[in-house]
Amino acid sequence: MTDTGLELGASDLDHSIGEFVKENEEYYSAEFEKIQGTTGFPWSWNPMAAIVGPLWGAWRGAWGFFWTFLVLELFAFVQLGRGLWGELGAEQLAKIERLSANIAKREQQAKEALAAGDQEAADGALKIAENLKKVVASAQEAADAAAAEATTILMTGIVLIIVIKIIEGFYANVTYEKQYLSWRANQNAVQAGPSTNSAIFGAVLLVAIWPLTLFRFTVTDPDKILSNLTGGFLGGQIPITEFPIAKEYFAIWSKMGDAGFNWAAVNFGNVFDGVTASIKAILDFLEVILIQTPWPVVMVVIVVMAFRLAGVRVAIFTAASLLYLAIIGHWELSMITVALIGAGAALCIIFGIPLGIWFGKSKRAYAFAEPVLDFMQTMPAFVYLIPIIAFFGTGKPPGVLATIIFAMPPVIRLTALGMRGVPEATKEAAVAFGCSRWQLLTNVEIPLAMPSIMTGINQTILMSLSMVVIASLIGAEGLGASILEALQYAAKGQGLLVGFAILVCAMVIDRIAQGMYRRKTQGQ
Repeated sequence: MTDTGLELGASDLDHSIGEFVKENEEYYSAEFEKIQGTTGFPWSWNPMAAIVGPLWGAWRGAWGFFWTFLVLELFAFVQLGRGLWGELGAEQLAKIERLSANIAKREQQAKEALAAGDQEAADGALKIAENLKKVVASAQEAADAAAAEATTILMTGIVLIIVIKIIEGFYANVTYEKQYLSWRANQNAVQAGPSTNSAIFGAVLLVAIWPLTLFRFTVTDPDKILSNLTGGFLGGQIPITEFPIAKEYFAIWSKMGDAGFNWAAVNFGNVFDGVTASIKAILDFLEVILIQTPWPVVMVVIVVMAFRLAGVRVAIFTAASLLYLAIIGHWELSMITVALIGAGAALCIIFGIPLGIWFGKSKRAYAFAEPVLDFMQTMPAFVYLIPIIAFFGTGKPPGVLATIIFAMPPVIRLTALGMRGVPEATKEAAVAFGCSRWQLLTNVEIPLAMPSIMTGINQTILMSLSMVVIASLIGAEGLGASILEALQYAAKGQGLLVGFAILVCAMVIDRIAQGMYRRKTQGQ
């Protein structure tokens, strides 16, 4: 940052900052100079950002700041809402009400039995009533304990909002100074000065996201209350058809294979359970965001993300695709599918790109890995399910693991191909100018290999999509289960509608990723 400041004289620098900020020129000039002249944390305080939080970021065009603190403040407000009106013991109170009605019913039965002279029936009814009263007492204790937590949760929310406001105040000018440097590099791509339209847009996003999310996480039984709003779009959960598989082994090799699988499952069970738990945690996190959050909020966030990352055309396509999913009544199943595709593809990319870089730089490593990649790509997809079921059971995490095995090879191969395609003369020139190995990798090789890497990511996303139906055979749920049901009952119309739903899910993910890359390269 200091080098950038030294390129201009003091007066020219002040003029440049003033041209960027447009308002409060003296304040921001002083703060930017402090930030650029400080090697550690500059301790620059922005009171307006601390007061209005995300809205300041929208007003100034600092959208990273806006989204970060929109989420953090929302989390704090959820705690405040739970503490103020959360009705934390509502479930237990409802249980008490049901049990009390049952107790009254049993006591009435006892009176009728006594009137009829049946002492044994009366004693039985009274005994049941006494047992239910004990359950009521236990539920009342749980309700009281939950209600007592309200103060603690409320205080936690207050502390969180205070801490977040402090962070906003100290972080705002640092963020805005980075935005100023980006503006210096490309004035057409970065917003300069405050914008009323951006502030209004940010306020609209707050109104669209905060109330529904607060309602969802702080009100008892929100799904019942909002059923009139979302019932026609979410549709019902389609039951998953079970597919019993008869297993008979005749050959000795089959029996040996069975014994080997059993031995591995027993001796490495903790490892397999740990992998399953890790993937389940990722899926649970994605499903909380995509399913439990109200669908209008999810739709708005995804469309805005598509607009910010990939442009207007992709945002329009994304909005149309999400409306299609909602209109056909498969929103929830589609979000389960997106979570499965997203988790599988993300893990493939996280592990596949580093492996591809390694294989692209080491011929010996690639020679060893190539037959493994060939095996992963040529083995029939259904065969993957056998060891997956043996080691990890059934459900969504095993479906993600099957997707990883099937979809990872393309991103590894194409990343390695891109790395090998970097001209040696370019690398030699970079080394001659003093590039370290890390700088050579991050500043020369990866950028030049990026078109091939993005093609690998595209293929991985599409292959993850193709595994959705197959993974539903082992209980992965989502739209794949609807496809299987359509196949079973020859429901041609349902099969086509759900097939298009799977297609648009994958296309939205791919268009956003590819559009983000194209926009970045064009901006450079």
